[in-house]
Amino acid sequence: MTEQRHSALAIHPIAVEEGEGELMRRRQIVRRTRWLVLIVLALLALGATRTVVVRIANARALETGTAERARQYVQTALPRTPTAGQTLALPGTLQGFVQSPISARASGYLKRWTKDIGSRVEKGELLAEIETPEIDQQLSQAVAARAQAASGLQLAQSTAERWEALRKKDVVSQQDLDERRSAVAQATSNVAAADANVQRLKQTEGFKRVVAPFAGVITRRNVDVGDLIDAGAGGGAGRALFLLAQTDPLRVYINVPQAYAQLVKPGQPVVVTQAELRGQNFKGQVARTAGSIDTTTRMMQVEVSLPNSDGALLPGAYVQVSLPLAASRSLTVPSNALLFRAEGTRIAVVDAQGRVGLRAVTLGRNYGENVEVIDGLDGKDRMVLNPSDSLAEGDVVAVAPDAPAPAAPKAPTPKAPA
Repeated sequence: MTEQRHSALAIHPIAVEEGEGELMRRRQIVRRTRWLVLIVLALLALGATRTVVVRIANARALETGTAERARQYVQTALPRTPTAGQTLALPGTLQGFVQSPISARASGYLKRWTKDIGSRVEKGELLAEIETPEIDQQLSQAVAARAQAASGLQLAQSTAERWEALRKKDVVSQQDLDERRSAVAQATSNVAAADANVQRLKQTEGFKRVVAPFAGVITRRNVDVGDLIDAGAGGGAGRALFLLAQTDPLRVYINVPQAYAQLVKPGQPVVVTQAELRGQNFKGQVARTAGSIDTTTRMMQVEVSLPNSDGALLPGAYVQVSLPLAASRSLTVPSNALLFRAEGTRIAVVDAQGRVGLRAVTLGRNYGENVEVIDGLDGKDRMVLNPSDSLAEGDVVAVAPDAPAPAAPKAPTPKAPA
């Protein structure tokens, strides 16, 4: 445009330099706007991409976590065979190896006693003397009766000799001679009976001296000087004068439950402890067993012999007898591996593919933390510990690392037998 034309149109003419500068500024603004839009679009694209990627990752993690949580993890262990035997602790009461009440065989009055409680006596030592006036009189009468019978025998013998001489002269009959011979035989029997009665009374009179039948300790004295001693009507035993016990060795009887009866044999060593004698163990051995189970208590009586040369143990004391038993060959499992179902006791085992099987088992002795399994389980079966109640046959589980081996079963301490 020319200046004239601009003037006619009333338009102010623009200088060439000024117009170019304005155009450049507009172009820069447009370019910057474009870049800003591109940057914003790129940021939006990046944000959208990140959101999509995060959502995909979260979906995959959720799927993986759900599948992982859906798997059932179990802890397993192998059954074990005890390598050491258990120790069975049972209560018992000490008794003298020989323990007997000493009674009198002759009736009378106690003249004196020579030993009191706690006295140690030897075999044949005098314990007491009894006055027996009735027996003394009976003995005197028996001696007189024996002399009378001897006189009758002497007369019968002399008469028979005379009749023998008369018979040779055929003065008397054979019948008369046989009667005289029979009289001699009868008189001889009377003398023998009188002799036996005299000996009986002498032996009875010998019982006036009460002596110890064996070496031991007097644990009880029931009489005093002047007491009436009755030997018992009809020959029975009367009141015991003394109680004598042999304290070396001692014996103790224990009742072993039926579950352990087969493991107890004569000669087995035992350890006896007494609560009052702390820190002291006394060694003994099984002397004999009853060899049968009591049908009332379902226990077997066992006798234990215990040396007591120093006299530390006293008869009648309450003791604990520790009886070591031979190791059982049956498998033992932890108690937390058992499943108690309506159909019976079960143990869940896992195979190599992680599949669960429920085994019916027969239980034996209960050791508390462990239980003996008699039948239904193999030593190589991997059993599930703390199984859930919902665990069923055929379930697939994941096996966690092995649990530590169960502790060796401890011997139970049964209550004192009734």
